Amino acid sequence: MNIREIIVVEGKDDTVAIKRAVQADTIETNGSALSKETLRVIKRAHETRGVIVFTDPDYPGRRIRALIEQAIPDVKHAFLPKKEAIAKNGSGVGIEHATNEAIQQALRHVYTPEERPANRFTNQHLLNAKLLGHPDAAARRERLGDILQIGYTNGKQLLKRLDAFRVTEEEWQHALQALEQEETR
Repeated sequence: MNIREIIVVEGKDDTVAIKRAVQADTIETNGSALSKETLRVIKRAHETRGVIVFTDPDYPGRRIRALIEQAIPDVKHAFLPKKEAIAKNGSGVGIEHATNEAIQQALRHVYTPEERPANRFTNQHLLNAKLLGHPDAAARRERLGDILQIGYTNGKQLLKRLDAFRVTEEEWQHALQALEQEETR
């Protein structure tokens, strides 16, 4: 699998994992302290070849993703479910722990946010789906993010991401059905 865009990752171990799974160039942010120089390099890469942000499914990864998206609103995103990023010994979470297949799967489902989301989804959608105001809401949002491959978010960010990544009503319904089926097992 050959990736044209440059993939933004957090560190050297992530680069090794990406290059093991696909043919691609990477830019490393060197952790969650995203420097102005690194952001400048990412912007230049975005202008010339395009960029896919592929950070760890944890708080620092989400923070880096948000900073890059704030600077480059139309940047592409790939998401790895947290369960695919956990070290075998349980000692950490990161892209570097993922299998080649999991990395390839995430890179097959790259999203580009829409500049002006349609705001098709509302808080009522989330309430009806027990994704807000329910004791299991956070866990359900995490699984929904995995199913839709849009990553974990809080409720407010989920609404933005559903619209920004143009999730259709059909995809929404399919994801909710998959979530319900998982819970009845």
